[in-house]
Amino acid sequence: MRILGIETSCDETGIAIYDEEQGIMSHRLYSQIAVHADYGGVVPELASRDHVRKTIPLIKEVLAEANLTPEDLDGVAYTAGPGLVGALLVGCSIGRSLAYGWNLPAVPVHHMEGHLLAPMLEDDVPEFPFVALLVSGGHTMLVRVDGIGKYELLGESVDDAAGEAFDKTAKLLGLDYPGGPVLSKMAENGTPKRFRFPRPMTDRPGLDFSFSGLKTFAANTIAKEDSSDQTKADIAYAFQEAVVDTLAIKCRRALEQCELKRLVIAGGVSANRSLREKLDKVTQKLGGQVYYPRPEFCTDNGAMIAYAGMQRLKSGVSADLTFKATPRWPLDTLDAC
Repeated sequence: MRILGIETSCDETGIAIYDEEQGIMSHRLYSQIAVHADYGGVVPELASRDHVRKTIPLIKEVLAEANLTPEDLDGVAYTAGPGLVGALLVGCSIGRSLAYGWNLPAVPVHHMEGHLLAPMLEDDVPEFPFVALLVSGGHTMLVRVDGIGKYELLGESVDDAAGEAFDKTAKLLGLDYPGGPVLSKMAENGTPKRFRFPRPMTDRPGLDFSFSGLKTFAANTIAKEDSSDQTKADIAYAFQEAVVDTLAIKCRRALEQCELKRLVIAGGVSANRSLREKLDKVTQKLGGQVYYPRPEFCTDNGAMIAYAGMQRLKSGVSADLTFKATPRWPLDTLDAC
């Protein structure tokens, strides 16, 4: 089975072809960072228009690179939600239209299920069951995974997602958009222990997260300190350590609660080197293992959508002509495969 995957949930256009036996045959990713940089964040209307401009050319590129024609495909998968509704509608309408024109099944895919299954694209594949930490600009959640579609939400952010807090704090530090990766790079030059940020919601039971308070703490710290590069680096270091420690504490708690030793991390923030090192230590102490996708598949991409779409298609899922985009779509409402 061979699937074309289309990802357009936010500000990156991702296209890929996944083959059940050969793996990823071709993939392309177009980032809109330059489009939104002047605005300091994603402008939904501009994002939608850029998806319109780039999706079809990228599809042509991946087909050419894989030396395939539409007749060689078995289905078209596209992100149906959650995400920006305008951006989602571009991918939904193009994906459904191509599937109709090519006489192929169209498969709507949950964006976060795509992230959750992204580690399956690697050679070292985690076995079910496991605990998954999905951490990105729009979501931070812990999920028990007993199989594809068998998801139990253990905890989630009650306000800002971790990636969102990274970007907002980076903006407070005067860093360019997107600020999260720049903040992490700056933190490498930070002085440990100069500043101590709180680890929110770790002093009480439960697996929910809250990161808005860290942003406020950072804002207050920045306001009362000097604006030297070293001070900014020290604040970036303290902020990142607080987020990483908080995520690690909750992951350990989730593994112990579920009596599991396998941990999957996925989403844009899962590319953070400090987080990976910390979670490696957590799982090693528990005698377990952590799995994550390669950095290029941590951010939004078409390969994860193609893979998730293949699993859904194999279980009989496909869309009729009345397709829809679902900007809000709880992960634990999906049917099991």
